[in-house]
Amino acid sequence: MTSVCFYFQVHQPFRLRKDYDFFRIGTDHHYEDDYANATILDKVANKCYRPMNQLLLEEIHRWKGRFRVSFSISGVCLEQMERWAPDVIESFQRLVDTGCVEILSETYYHSLASLFSPEDFVAQIAMHRAKVLELFDYEPVVFRNTELIFQDQIGELIEDLGYRGIIAEGADRILGWRSPNFLYQPAPCHKLTLLLKNYRLSDDIAFRFSNRAWEAWPLRSETFAQWVHQVAGNGEVINLFMDYETFGEHQWEESGIFDFMRSLPGGILAHPDFAFATPRELIDRYQPIGKLSFPQPVSWADVDRDLSAWLGNSIQDASAERIYRLEGVVKALGDPELLHTWRKLQTSDHFYYMCTKWFADGDVHKYFNPYESPYDAHVIYNNVVSDFEERLLQRWRAREEPAPGSGRSPLADMAFVD
Repeated sequence: MTSVCFYFQVHQPFRLRKDYDFFRIGTDHHYEDDYANATILDKVANKCYRPMNQLLLEEIHRWKGRFRVSFSISGVCLEQMERWAPDVIESFQRLVDTGCVEILSETYYHSLASLFSPEDFVAQIAMHRAKVLELFDYEPVVFRNTELIFQDQIGELIEDLGYRGIIAEGADRILGWRSPNFLYQPAPCHKLTLLLKNYRLSDDIAFRFSNRAWEAWPLRSETFAQWVHQVAGNGEVINLFMDYETFGEHQWEESGIFDFMRSLPGGILAHPDFAFATPRELIDRYQPIGKLSFPQPVSWADVDRDLSAWLGNSIQDASAERIYRLEGVVKALGDPELLHTWRKLQTSDHFYYMCTKWFADGDVHKYFNPYESPYDAHVIYNNVVSDFEERLLQRWRAREEPAPGSGRSPLADMAFVD
């Protein structure tokens, strides 16, 4: 038996105001573009979340539970849904209530904390678990890191937190001659199971589906089912991982993506040796066939599948270092509102918008960037951080208390106090 596992990532960031210029620093503490965030969420909900959730619910009922999927929904996205689209949360709740939908764990803020602050990484995971339990009465057992960023140290930490599995990119440079169509175990781990994305089949849906220059266009569900069935005898799992916004937003309804997904379960299940399963069920059903080492971080972004979508150029690195250097003073102040703001400024999208790779060529980084250029994103972000730093400085001085610890003030970690 070969199991097909669909995992969908649901995420929307809190976007910053594009008019937050230098002259607002010190006078205007409202950083987010509420109108844009509400409008974009409603647009994506109308094009993707509402119709696709209904489609999945119908297919689950049609196939009497044989069709199964999984989701990870970032905490910042859930916040926006609670504020502007509560009916979308209700539609996800109906899916979970079928017993055929698994919810995965992740960082609440869709952040890069795993690379900069293990302490805050763990805290954000706990926040996300609490939100999932609150909204869905569900306890996740499988973890996915932001953008599927994974390396050996992350695996060790996640295993220590008690998770049974983690999902990652099936990068060729890690797999070598091995296939992503089996379960593995991270090299330093003893209990944690590693589920790897089959990026070729996943990207056929997520990226190539509406590409008229693609030799397989137009992709029919029967054709895709045949490709999946070719794995028979050469793999136990086929992990199809993608952004949920693929459906209706990245691949428009006019492309036929909804019709494709409506007929795909029947095409897959037509083969008696194939079934659908969630990550938790894969772990129950199969055993890892070996260990894999990830000495360097791997992600699911771009052809490079590394960190260069978020880190690597000077403006990304400087911005990320600047926000994470504030951890000490933010936590020492103990203000929940400031802590929430600091963590929202960690959301990976802010650094993605500063990516300069191939930007001039009209690639995906330009398509998903609300700014005119990565440099505009950098300026706005750092204007906001400058104001945030001033707020922290004023609050700290107002305390009129000595710095905790050995006498070194957390203010020394703030860029403008050095």
